[in-house]
Amino acid sequence: MLLQITNSLVTIASTNLETLAIFYTNLLGEPKSYIPNVYAEFHLPGIILGIFKPKATSEDEFKNATQSKMSLCLEVNYLEDAITYFTNLGHPPIGAITTASHGRETYVHDPDGNRIILHQGFIKSGIS
Repeated sequence: MLLQITNSLVTIASTNLETLAIFYTNLLGEPKSYIPNVYAEFHLPGIILGIFKPKATSEDEFKNATQSKMSLCLEVNYLEDAITYFTNLGHPPIGAITTASHGRETYVHDPDGNRIILHQGFIKSGIS
């Protein structure tokens, strides 16, 4: 028997919830759900991104949350346009565009240092 999954949700813990909520609102538009200083939820194609402030009793668990191995990968139609957009938000890429087996990509960080991969597939970039 397989697990019956009804949706997918990725969450980011942050003690700077308001700063991240503003960043992701500027990036993705208004959150679908928002409770100040508690939770913000953004709906992206195929996944939901939730940002939550850990309860005081759990803060120690998330002190090194920015050292996570997980990245948010955003597939875009035009990588250069996405780079310009993030640069205008004050978060330029941290390196050059690289070519991976599945397309072109570069990395940016949100205000908490979480890695965001900006990815453009080969088909969208005209490279095969």
